[in-house]
Amino acid sequence: MGRIVKLSSVERFDGAVDVIVCGLGGAGVCAALEASAAGSSVLVLERFSAGGGSTQMSACEMYLGGNGGTTLQRELGFEDSSENFRNYLEACFGDYADPAKVDAFVDGAAEHFDWMEAQGVPYKRAYFDGRDVVALTGDSLQYTGNERAWPFTERSAAVPRGHLPADAGHSGGKVLMGVLLENARTCTGITIRCDARVRSLIVDDAGAVCGVAAKIDNRLHYFFAHQGVVLSAGGFIMNEQMTRQHIAGLDGCAMRHGNPGDTGDGILLGTAAGGHAINMGEAFVCVAHYPPPQLTFGIFVNEQGQRFLNEDTYLARMGDAVMRQTNQRAFMFIDNRNFARPAYQEHAQIVAVGETVEEVERESGLPGGALQQTVAFYNAHAANGQDPLFHKHADWLSPFDEPPFALVDYSLATLRPAVFTLGGLDTLPSGEVLTPDRDIVAGLYAAGRTAAGIPRTSAGYASGMSVADATFTGRRAGRAAAGRDRRPSPGGV
Repeated sequence: MGRIVKLSSVERFDGAVDVIVCGLGGAGVCAALEASAAGSSVLVLERFSAGGGSTQMSACEMYLGGNGGTTLQRELGFEDSSENFRNYLEACFGDYADPAKVDAFVDGAAEHFDWMEAQGVPYKRAYFDGRDVVALTGDSLQYTGNERAWPFTERSAAVPRGHLPADAGHSGGKVLMGVLLENARTCTGITIRCDARVRSLIVDDAGAVCGVAAKIDNRLHYFFAHQGVVLSAGGFIMNEQMTRQHIAGLDGCAMRHGNPGDTGDGILLGTAAGGHAINMGEAFVCVAHYPPPQLTFGIFVNEQGQRFLNEDTYLARMGDAVMRQTNQRAFMFIDNRNFARPAYQEHAQIVAVGETVEEVERESGLPGGALQQTVAFYNAHAANGQDPLFHKHADWLSPFDEPPFALVDYSLATLRPAVFTLGGLDTLPSGEVLTPDRDIVAGLYAAGRTAAGIPRTSAGYASGMSVADATFTGRRAGRAAAGRDRRPSPGGV
């Protein structure tokens, strides 16, 4: 069976509702809740036996700010103007950014936090000031990206924007999705069908999407949508054919990070209906060179023995930079004072140890004199609290003067870092799917990683951007679908 079914060929429907949501992760559950709140009847079709998606697997910081700050930011004494938030996002994604989506997100992100609290997601009024990927202190506000690192500090004032469910640690996704899924289950306007994989979109003679065909109990069921269909089926990191086609540079050196349903179903359905997939070559690449935070005192060099980035940057920016080095090879040089095992990169290997930089260089096989020159230059300026090449913050500058010294391999082939995709269907901020000419595919919406949203490159990513984007765009798609005029039921319903 193809991914498109003509309405005229459907002899009988198994049901009809206003809005059909395909996928019950963070984007899908938010789309369903908002569509229902707007007065539409909603059917959610989930491929697996329970909802949750990749959002449930995450720590679930949400990256939010603007409008003077979220309620949490303001109550903890932080101001975050919309201009400041926009400047940061534009610095993160540059030419990759969709200005209309950035504007919509900046305008609505603070309200999005209030919506989550109103749903019942708990947040503690406490701020974590340390350098970690996820606050393990129970605090709900933290820095999660490059806010305090160059060159971002030249564009915007540093403000913590990671909003983490209270006392959640790495289990924030379970907390947030537990609340939202329970709200959806108890909502009288929402029907959830699990073990239901959407195989096709139903379109009328004009090309408008008006339903789906889903495999349930080993047979196809046909459902009519009076208003629209929302695709919220995740990204495509688990689809080997698609990843080889679009992110071949990471093939064989990455750990696929996502849920088993991230096979690109929503993207493939959307393109079959005339939608345009964009940004497909971009992915989040995790080279977690911290925690512990003292590892930030180390420097990274490539196989030529040269530094290539300020080490106080976020782990995804580091991953992007390592990916761009010759043979995707990179090494951390560090002295005994700050040496530690990286908390998240268990495959990192020590390739050389020595009492002098020259010994480390010789044992590692780096070009003769290159590492010595790099370290000597760095030491001379670090002693004065300066980094003229990459502007690492003075808080993380210290000369390497306590041997033994070590060189640790952070090459992608060694680490096999976590990767997930950032490409998807081109959409309006409302979630409406667009053709290559940017015309609207009537009746079709997409959200979360099925769409190309706010986060567009690993170089500008921050923890929480995907969850914030997925839940925010899910809400907008649900509202937009519910606002569309209802079309009458065809025969056979």
